[in-house]
Amino acid sequence: MDFGRHHVFTMSAYDERSDGPVTAIGAWQQELEAFRRDLHAHPELGFEETRTADLVARKLAALGIEVHRGFARTGVVGVIPGRQQSSGRAIGLRADLDCLPIAENGTVPWRSVHAGRMHACGHDGHTTMLLACARYLAGTRRFDGTAYVFFQPAEEAGGGGRVMVEEGLFERFPADEVYALHNWPALPAGKLAVRAGPVMAATDEFQITVRGRGGHAAMPHLAIDPVLASAHLITALQSIASRGVSPVDSVVVSVCSMQTSQLSASNIIPDSVRLVGTLRSFRPETREFAIGRIEEIARSVAGAFGADAEFILHPGYPATINSRAQSEFAARVAAKVFGEQNVITDAEPTMGGEDFSYMLQARPGAYAWLGQGGGPSGCFLHNPGYDFNDAILPLGAGFLAALVEEGLPLA
Repeated sequence: MDFGRHHVFTMSAYDERSDGPVTAIGAWQQELEAFRRDLHAHPELGFEETRTADLVARKLAALGIEVHRGFARTGVVGVIPGRQQSSGRAIGLRADLDCLPIAENGTVPWRSVHAGRMHACGHDGHTTMLLACARYLAGTRRFDGTAYVFFQPAEEAGGGGRVMVEEGLFERFPADEVYALHNWPALPAGKLAVRAGPVMAATDEFQITVRGRGGHAAMPHLAIDPVLASAHLITALQSIASRGVSPVDSVVVSVCSMQTSQLSASNIIPDSVRLVGTLRSFRPETREFAIGRIEEIARSVAGAFGADAEFILHPGYPATINSRAQSEFAARVAAKVFGEQNVITDAEPTMGGEDFSYMLQARPGAYAWLGQGGGPSGCFLHNPGYDFNDAILPLGAGFLAALVEEGLPLA
């Protein structure tokens, strides 16, 4: 099978079988490509994925899969019983449905038809892979137990994973463990990375408003300059990572926006400055320390210049932390599917965020990165020119299916 020009690898013995998941799913390549590109052309934002959810639900129902809808408004769940049920166990597999509020600048024929919206993170590919996995599992049922396929809305900042868990996802569909894949352009196609412990960071946002006293820029001694105080504050916040946290720990404090209370004149000291930024961390202790230090530094530095500071925290996703046993299991399965030489178990975590973290707080499991070699666009995620590499669709779908077959083996 041709998996694209970006990477050539030798398929392992597990999938040299004519009925192995990657080989079997690869026979549907053209159909999968057409479906994925249709999703790409019709992207929908978080909690608004009605068309996407309808397509998914119809595909599952046509395969004879039990379908449930309504979790987190647009979520879809499929229930696939195995050939046997003696194990009493279940595995959950998750894909995300939503797009990003980005204007696409690519020129592919399947580019977004909706201005200001595009699948710039590959969720169209994730959805297609999980559907292909469901089709394979429903057709073979070569496992003992139950496979749940979770199609989750609003991963991009909406927290759809949290909503599904809070609405009783695992009480109604009691998976013993849960897995998810994300395409990764930095890895060549045909490689997979999975590791135990933190893989994605907690993603908090903060706002600091520095209030001084406006005045004429030619007479600064009669004003309290919030711009000067903010400049010192931004610099002081960098001491959290460089001097407040162990060098072997990880934390990022980034001030990404600075807006004064007036923008129209060059000779006016404003009354206030608003700073907006993000805090990224892995360990809960580090997160709590950094939050406290941001507020303390903001108030202290502003006070040193005669100004006041107000700190507001907008909590984001928790860190995505893989369970050790499930990560090691996923790596063993990947070695069978891709070949041991194509599995990476020591990849560095990333400071990006992921709301699969909520599912991993509720159940043991693992989140893996599937190489896509940059895809046809050569762009990384969240880029207006990004496009998913369709060549890896059978690889991701086959790996997900193999997790079920290996994790719930027939006696």
